[in-house]
Amino acid sequence: MKKSFAVIGLGRFGGSICRTLTDEGMEVLGIDVNEERVNEFAMIASHAVVGDTTDENVLKSLGIRNFDHVIVAIGDDIQSSILTTLILKELGVKRVTAKAQNDYHEKVLRKIGADQVVHPERDMGKRIAHNMASGNVVDYLELSDEHSIVEIVANEKLSGHTIMGMDIRKKYGLNIVAIKRGEEIIVSPQAKETINLNDVLIVIGNDNDIARFERKVLE
Repeated sequence: MKKSFAVIGLGRFGGSICRTLTDEGMEVLGIDVNEERVNEFAMIASHAVVGDTTDENVLKSLGIRNFDHVIVAIGDDIQSSILTTLILKELGVKRVTAKAQNDYHEKVLRKIGADQVVHPERDMGKRIAHNMASGNVVDYLELSDEHSIVEIVANEKLSGHTIMGMDIRKKYGLNIVAIKRGEEIIVSPQAKETINLNDVLIVIGNDNDIARFERKVLE
C-alpha cells in the first residue's frame, strides 16, 4: 500500500528526501516558507505548498495528522524545527523524523516526542572519515553510539580464507552478515564460504572491534 509522507523544509536534505520518496512511488507533500523552493518541487512532489509550519492552523488545514510519516527537515532555524515538531506530536502525527543541528537540539527534539532524530551532516562526516582513514572501508553506517555496519573490501590478507578459518567472530567479536560478489549478494554466508579478492564484506559489530579488525587485518 502506498504510504503518505510530508516533508517540511525543502533545502538540500529535505529536497533530497522529497525526490527519493517520489521516485519510490510514494505520495509526498512538500512544505516550505520559501515560495521559490516550493515552485521548484511543484512538478516533483505530489503536492507542494508554501506554509509556516510553526502555525498550528496551517498544519491543521493541510490535514497533517493524516500522513503516515512527517519529516521535519528545517535547516538552520532551530526554534522553528522544535516548535514544528512539538505541534506535529500534539496533533497526533503517527511518526515524526526530525533533523538535528547538534546534540542539544537532538535532546530537545527527543524530549518533545520526535520518533527519530537524524544528524545528516555529522553522519556523512563519519562515513567520509572512515572511507579516507582506510581505503578498504567503502561505506559506514552508525547503528548506535557503539555499534556500526561497515562495508569492507577484501584484500590479499583476507582472500582465500574461509569465514571459519579467519574466525572473525571469536577474535574480533564481529559478524559477517553478507558478502557482495560482483552482482551477487550472499546473505548470512556459511562458515565454509571462501572469501575472494575484492569481495565486499558487510560486517556488523562494536566500533572498537571494527577499528581493531581494520588495524590488524586491513592495514
